Amino acid sequence: MPEKTINILGIETSCDETAAAVVADGKTVKSSIVTSQAKLHEKYGGVVPEIASRAHIENIYPVITEALKTANVTKDDISAIAVANQPGLAVALVVGVTAAKTLSMTWNKPLIAVNHLHAHLQSAMIAEQDLQLPAIALIVSGGHTCLYDCESPLELKLIGRCIDDAAGEAFDKVATILRLPYPGGPSIENAAKTGNPHAIAFPRSMLGADSLDFSFSGLKTAVLYHCRGQEMKGQSKVDSMSKQEIADIAASFQSAVIDVLIEKTQRAIDSVRAKTVLLGGGVAANSSLRAALAKMCESYTLAKKLLVAPKAYCTDNAVMVASLAYHKYKAGLFADLTLEPKANG
Repeated sequence: MPEKTINILGIETSCDETAAAVVADGKTVKSSIVTSQAKLHEKYGGVVPEIASRAHIENIYPVITEALKTANVTKDDISAIAVANQPGLAVALVVGVTAAKTLSMTWNKPLIAVNHLHAHLQSAMIAEQDLQLPAIALIVSGGHTCLYDCESPLELKLIGRCIDDAAGEAFDKVATILRLPYPGGPSIENAAKTGNPHAIAFPRSMLGADSLDFSFSGLKTAVLYHCRGQEMKGQSKVDSMSKQEIADIAASFQSAVIDVLIEKTQRAIDSVRAKTVLLGGGVAANSSLRAALAKMCESYTLAKKLLVAPKAYCTDNAVMVASLAYHKYKAGLFADLTLEPKANG
């Protein structure tokens, strides 16, 4: 008799996407429903926690219902409920955690807690049949820039983190400086396509020869000074800049971020003798970053294999939550109804 399919219902509300998905046996995506709040936060240039929380409350059950309907499953077909409970905005996480606990209790299904960052890395591994470990895993998102030593989907050791602005946050802030639309990542990438990445020598903060940590606050400030002057007394020059000048700033900024990410990833590869590089997170959708990592792996003596999350799963989604939860299900790693959200995970 064939083994019963393990269908995991995943729920994700860590920031400003309300998402639910059904994934079978950790790999087969039966549904993926994501409701974005980008338009709600656009005029603020960033995510407003209270607005995000209210939108999650409005969207959570319609999104879950649609995920089940699209997957053509009922509660009887679901093996477990998985939810991202950390890290993220506490007021946003609590909506997903509450929904997951409620379904777990009323449907009498196991509850699985998932680390949102670890789930981003699962996005890069979901379709891989021959995962070569150890791997260096790089997460680049709006709230986090991290390096992990990955021994398995469930064995992740944090070896580098951002000490100030994450890369994605820096993209958003620089986009605001340049009067580009929110979210900043796609806007900067689009503007940079016609820019000269060598036009402006923005700083690359490496934090010491052996450091695996990241810092992008100084780079963001350098862009601000370039646009407003060192004394910050004058008006921004951006309104009088040509489209080409803005493109050059965007390209030079993006190049500086990518140079740091590549250098730190190389250091991490050397430190653990990694065979594979994994890339996930919202900024992983950036084509220039993907190309730079691919070029690095092609020429490197170690870590010849690069696994990048599909663009559809770079931004927050529930497929990554349900997929990682499958491995926790098989390992018997369940949570109970005392599960709470954690802003810092």
